[in-house]
Amino acid sequence: MSTNTSVYSLAVSGSNLFAGTGNGGVWRRPLSEIITDVENDRNNLPTNFALEQNYPNPFNPSTTIKYDLPKEGFVTLKVYDMLGREVATLVNKEQSAGRYIITFDASGLASGIYFYRISAGKFLQTKKLILLR
Repeated sequence: MSTNTSVYSLAVSGSNLFAGTGNGGVWRRPLSEIITDVENDRNNLPTNFALEQNYPNPFNPSTTIKYDLPKEGFVTLKVYDMLGREVATLVNKEQSAGRYIITFDASGLASGIYFYRISAGKFLQTKKLILLR
């Protein structure tokens, strides 16, 4: 069966899986060929907390921020101006272990130097970004 065939019904009979397709056809495969479980690939998970430098930097009007979480936890990622005033909250929630990519749109902010700070468990890191119009 091609990857763009519509399936309208599924049925199991004996040791076979049957699929009724959109073009009036029937597809049959032994159940032994069907993947029923996928193991998580733990090798691709980060082993350390990390906050990368935003890219591009300087930027106008948006930039990308990447960070790694080696374990699940509550994460906050906030942006501050030079006076320490919070100007944006990019993340404020529980997140699973993994690599994350956030786009920060600073369209409503003035040109200048800003700081972004991540907090995840005991991990805390701050980096500088420059909005240049």
